[in-house]
Amino acid sequence: MRYGLALAAMLASPAAAQDATRHASGPVFDAFGSYAMVEDIGRAPADARFAVAFDVPGAAELGELNPAIERAAKFVNMHVAHGVPEDDIRIAIVIHNVAVFDTLTEDARSAHGLGENASAAMIRAMLGQGVRFIVCGQSAAGLGVRRDELIPGVEIALSAMTAHALLQQHGYTLNPF
Repeated sequence: MRYGLALAAMLASPAAAQDATRHASGPVFDAFGSYAMVEDIGRAPADARFAVAFDVPGAAELGELNPAIERAAKFVNMHVAHGVPEDDIRIAIVIHNVAVFDTLTEDARSAHGLGENASAAMIRAMLGQGVRFIVCGQSAAGLGVRRDELIPGVEIALSAMTAHALLQQHGYTLNPF
């Protein structure tokens, strides 16, 4: 019993601390990609450069932002806020499986019998800041999605596997989160 109470106290502490955490938005994306403020860590090293690939297989819940795509925006926001120049951050988001539906235009989503795309504005904003979105051609073909149905600027590759392999050849690391 004594150990159970100690474990409960340990598990409750991070939750209580999290409630008191200050969050910030921006400086690149104000409407999404918020992050927790981490005090007393200083600025990023002057030589910090990032080329990061994010893997997104799951679609957003209807009416919500795709959380895996938003994590990429969070990555950009928190690093720029801590001193990494935006030009020193390259982000590629590889979209596959049902997440392909989150990259469709409104007309295409309607044609596929899907509801509103809450992630569309976020994707457009991220494209406008140089974030690459690469759709798996295998997933698109399997889901009956054509290239002309994608939000303008979204790329298509032979496969997600191909996209990740090519990104690695160009110095991108895979974000495991």
